[in-house]
Amino acid sequence: MKAPAPATGRLAYIDWMRGLAILIMIQAHTLDSWTRVADRKTLAYGLSAILAGFAAPMFLFLAGVSVALGASARQRRTGDMAQAAASVRRRGWEIFGLAFLFRFQAYLLNPSGMLQGLFKVDILNIMGPSIVAAAALWQAGRAYGRRLSLFAGAALAMTLLTPPVRATHVIDWLPGVVEWYVRPGAGMSNFTFFPWAGFVFAGAFVGVLLERRPAREARFHGWLLAGSLAFSAAAYAGSYLPSIHANSQWWTTAPTFFLLRVGVVTAVLSVVYFYERRPRVRGAGRTPPYSPMAVFGRSSLFVYWVHTELAYGFATSPLHKALPFWTAVAAFAAFTVFMFGLTLLKNRAVRAWRDRGRGDGAVIS
Repeated sequence: MKAPAPATGRLAYIDWMRGLAILIMIQAHTLDSWTRVADRKTLAYGLSAILAGFAAPMFLFLAGVSVALGASARQRRTGDMAQAAASVRRRGWEIFGLAFLFRFQAYLLNPSGMLQGLFKVDILNIMGPSIVAAAALWQAGRAYGRRLSLFAGAALAMTLLTPPVRATHVIDWLPGVVEWYVRPGAGMSNFTFFPWAGFVFAGAFVGVLLERRPAREARFHGWLLAGSLAFSAAAYAGSYLPSIHANSQWWTTAPTFFLLRVGVVTAVLSVVYFYERRPRVRGAGRTPPYSPMAVFGRSSLFVYWVHTELAYGFATSPLHKALPFWTAVAAFAAFTVFMFGLTLLKNRAVRAWRDRGRGDGAVIS
């Protein structure tokens, strides 16, 4: 049997899936911000909320995939594992710093808000340190099998420890700004390391598989799709068994719900892979064909940064909790088109700046 070949090049379907996560996140934030209270008990809004709940797991999962693929690619270029891991860790710390910059911007745009809000824990606060930890595990693994074991163990640990961590009094002494990273604080912690960091480790596990994917990539994704769907079904079936945790809640702390989402997100990755391989006409001079979703995906941080402030900030204050559900859906669609246009303008400005730098003999990265 031929040994698996290391992955090379950028995987377009991962950009596409990141774009899908962006689309779901815009839907989550706009409908949450703009739908009137009276419509929030309808079945349609409830179903939209379930879909919205997959945006953050997808982002964190894909961040983990990128840890494994990015670190391995850099190691192949430099031959230095420590340097490769260090470069990924730096990116993680950059994202952590950006989380505070994002909150500071929100405070400047809304000075009436509490200064304490600067320390609110959101997805970037969790993603950054989780990437740092995943890079450390990648380096510690040093080899294929051991990396898989470390990432699988870390992902399971984060979800299995979530119910006892939230119930324990051992960490009551921690300052609020630290405790909010471990368990939710009222209005100050949308995300916590337990269990959310587990999605980064689960993504890194899949990233290690992708990095060693065989030459028959379609067959690999076929097995990955089948396995992830079976994994999700087993997790759902397991939710009907007695829980090992007395205080576990399905929508927040249940390990079976975490595992179900890991399986579904992994399945989506393979579905997107097959979708991107569908027969289609290539545009002139474009290889691969132009994909708006991939464009969104490659600008995910920019879109996240801008759309969150617009959805919840003063610019759209007349819409806050003011629209019937289906009107809010139409507004979400229009807002998505606006964000895509803004992304294209940003990309054009970046290209123009880089071209200007090349013309001056400068190198702009």
